[in-house]
Amino acid sequence: MTYRSDSEYVGHPPITDLSTSAKVPVGTIIKAHDDDGGGAAEFIYLQGVASTIAGSIVEYNSSYQTGLANLAAGVPSPLAVAMAACTASYYGWYQIAGEATVAKASGASYAADAAFGVSAGLAIAAASTLRVANGVVNTAASGASAVVEATVMINRPAGPSSD
Repeated sequence: MTYRSDSEYVGHPPITDLSTSAKVPVGTIIKAHDDDGGGAAEFIYLQGVASTIAGSIVEYNSSYQTGLANLAAGVPSPLAVAMAACTASYYGWYQIAGEATVAKASGASYAADAAFGVSAGLAIAAASTLRVANGVVNTAASGASAVVEATVMINRPAGPSSD
């Protein structure tokens, strides 16, 4: 997806750009949309963490530091989706609302409208009732090892939710 900013925040870096220094204040939230059918979305500017790939699901804290999300840890936290390989030395945009492409575990398969979980930053099946709150699979995804991403809908996701 290629996003075009709807934000009044002039001069922010493009959605997939990375930088070794913060180009806008961390925690800045902007709105954008995808002219190719992805619709409207929101993004937050955060500092990266080691091993992040485009589509990694991260958790972040009140200092806007990220970590690869792992719902099994049981710690409530806001979640976001990396728009690029934003590793520990970089700052970049993370998606927090809209249709998002997430990296998934190679064996995980999903039906449309299914819940999903997260382990080591990758989307997994929602096992043991742990699931991403405010997130649902948008398009069915195969469990074939060659399928490494899935499309989800998120709206300020958080974890864990254990309803």
